[in-house]
Amino acid sequence: MKKSVWLGILFLAIVVGFVVYSTMSTGRTRCQVCITFQGRQACRTASASTRDLALRTATENACAEISSGITDSNQCHNTPPDSVRWP
Repeated sequence: MKKSVWLGILFLAIVVGFVVYSTMSTGRTRCQVCITFQGRQACRTASASTRDLALRTATENACAEISSGITDSNQCHNTPPDSVRWP
Protein backbone atom coordinates (compact mmCIF):
# COMPACT_ATOMS: atom_id res chain seq x y z
CA MET A 1 0.00 0.00 0.00
CA LYS A 2 1.02 3.57 -0.54
CA LYS A 3 2.26 5.71 2.30
CA SER A 4 -0.68 8.13 1.89
CA VAL A 5 -3.18 5.29 2.44
CA TRP A 6 -1.45 4.28 5.69
CA LEU A 7 -1.41 7.89 6.86
CA GLY A 8 -5.13 8.21 6.08
CA ILE A 9 -5.90 5.04 8.05
CA LEU A 10 -3.78 6.24 10.96
CA PHE A 11 -5.48 9.64 10.97
CA LEU A 12 -8.94 8.03 10.92
CA ALA A 13 -7.98 5.72 13.80
CA ILE A 14 -6.74 8.66 15.86
CA VAL A 15 -9.96 10.63 15.26
CA VAL A 16 -12.17 7.66 16.14
CA GLY A 17 -10.08 6.98 19.26
CA PHE A 18 -10.37 10.59 20.38
CA VAL A 19 -14.15 10.60 19.90
CA VAL A 20 -14.56 7.39 21.89
CA TYR A 21 -12.24 8.61 24.67
CA SER A 22 -13.90 12.02 24.99
CA THR A 23 -17.37 10.48 25.00
CA MET A 24 -16.49 8.01 27.73
CA SER A 25 -14.58 10.39 29.99
CA THR A 26 -16.77 13.52 30.13
CA GLY A 27 -19.93 12.19 31.74
CA ARG A 28 -18.74 11.80 35.31
CA THR A 29 -21.69 13.57 36.93
CA ARG A 30 -25.31 12.90 36.01
CA CYS A 31 -28.25 15.08 36.95
CA GLN A 32 -31.99 14.84 36.35
CA VAL A 33 -34.01 18.07 36.49
CA CYS A 34 -37.81 18.39 36.39
CA ILE A 35 -39.26 21.85 35.73
CA THR A 36 -42.82 23.13 35.44
CA PHE A 37 -43.21 26.27 33.35
CA GLN A 38 -46.53 27.80 32.23
CA GLY A 39 -48.40 24.61 33.10
CA ARG A 40 -46.06 22.32 31.16
CA GLN A 41 -43.56 19.97 32.76
CA ALA A 42 -40.41 18.36 31.43
CA CYS A 43 -37.73 16.20 32.99
CA ARG A 44 -34.30 15.82 31.42
CA THR A 45 -31.07 14.10 32.38
CA ALA A 46 -27.61 15.38 31.49
CA SER A 47 -24.02 14.31 32.10
CA ALA A 48 -21.04 16.61 32.48
CA SER A 49 -17.66 16.88 34.10
CA THR A 50 -18.95 19.08 36.97
CA ARG A 51 -22.17 19.22 38.99
CA ASP A 52 -22.87 22.83 37.99
CA LEU A 53 -22.50 22.07 34.30
CA ALA A 54 -24.69 18.96 34.54
CA LEU A 55 -27.40 20.94 36.37
CA ARG A 56 -27.28 23.78 33.84
CA THR A 57 -27.37 21.42 30.86
CA ALA A 58 -30.30 19.40 32.22
CA THR A 59 -32.18 22.64 32.97
CA GLU A 60 -31.54 24.00 29.47
CA ASN A 61 -32.68 20.74 27.88
CA ALA A 62 -35.89 20.65 29.91
CA CYS A 63 -36.65 24.30 29.17
CA ALA A 64 -36.01 23.80 25.46
CA GLU A 65 -38.91 21.35 25.35
CA ILE A 66 -41.49 23.44 27.23
CA SER A 67 -40.68 27.02 26.27
CA SER A 68 -40.81 28.86 22.98
CA GLY A 69 -38.83 31.94 22.10
CA ILE A 70 -36.02 33.69 23.87
CA THR A 71 -38.17 35.43 26.48
CA ASP A 72 -39.90 32.22 27.55
CA SER A 73 -36.61 30.36 27.52
CA ASN A 74 -34.95 32.93 29.78
CA GLN A 75 -37.90 32.90 32.18
CA CYS A 76 -37.88 29.10 32.25
CA HIS A 77 -34.15 29.00 33.03
CA ASN A 78 -34.81 31.30 36.01
CA THR A 79 -37.64 29.09 37.30
CA PRO A 80 -36.62 26.93 40.28
CA PRO A 81 -36.78 23.23 39.36
CA ASP A 82 -39.47 21.01 40.84
CA SER A 83 -36.86 18.37 41.56
CA VAL A 84 -33.17 17.70 41.07
CA ARG A 85 -31.80 14.16 41.31
CA TRP A 86 -28.18 13.07 41.22
CA PRO A 87 -28.39 9.38 40.19
